[in-house]
Amino acid sequence: MKEIRIKTWYYQQFDANYSLEVPAEGYGGWKQALLPLELEKTAIVAMHAWDCGRQTDYPGWYRAVEYIERANEISEKIFPLLLEKVREKHINVIHVADDSGYADMFEGSSKARMLVRKYFGEKTDNHQNVPSSDIHKYLRNFKRDFSFPGKNNIPDIERGQAVKGFLKGAMPRDNEYIATDSDQLHSICLELGINHLIYIGFAINWCLQYSPGNMNDMADRGLLCSTIREAVTAVENKNSAAAQAHKEYALWVTALKNGFVYDSSDFMNCLAEY
Repeated sequence: MKEIRIKTWYYQQFDANYSLEVPAEGYGGWKQALLPLELEKTAIVAMHAWDCGRQTDYPGWYRAVEYIERANEISEKIFPLLLEKVREKHINVIHVADDSGYADMFEGSSKARMLVRKYFGEKTDNHQNVPSSDIHKYLRNFKRDFSFPGKNNIPDIERGQAVKGFLKGAMPRDNEYIATDSDQLHSICLELGINHLIYIGFAINWCLQYSPGNMNDMADRGLLCSTIREAVTAVENKNSAAAQAHKEYALWVTALKNGFVYDSSDFMNCLAEY
């Protein structure tokens, strides 16, 4: 295969300068290098690209999860061309869904379940239930009602999640795998010879880092897990939303722990040369 190089963002987390009042200000910070990208061993992972309906249909969902509008915009403006070019170059596209069942109708989901048996055998759930108590239930309900998502929003969220599916811009093709957990995603990578996952989807500081199939888990299994800056958004709070500061934090975490960050234009130029 032709060697492809791409402008790649990484973060230099050294050297702390103890002559400064804030030693961490001595770190090199964000830097860019022209690094190789082995596209035949790379897959684009579209994770939790959900069709959450319209704001007028599920206003409570949009009130609690304000990034949905940004995710919709990314799915309309970034995903179609990105995935079209990736597929044209026969680069693997893998989808990560949750286990609520909306992926079950796709062939790629059953293929993933077969692969996990091939590589990991029959899975059993060894998680033990935690001890229950009235106070434990009260605290969990308090968080739900007063922290997130808010008691008044729950009916809309439940109605919306009951019918959610893949966003139009991230709809799986017939031959594309769909994983719902980390073992399935790992099995797909073993089957396809993948060692580098480039995550797109929602949200980079939430599902992409903590839900089954997340980049932290896959990085711990030895894969590089990178992202494309324009193809992700983040869960923000009232203080971070204006500057999308939590997205910037998550990009830093990705570059420091799991892989690299690519700009969309650089990635598209890389595909054009492939």
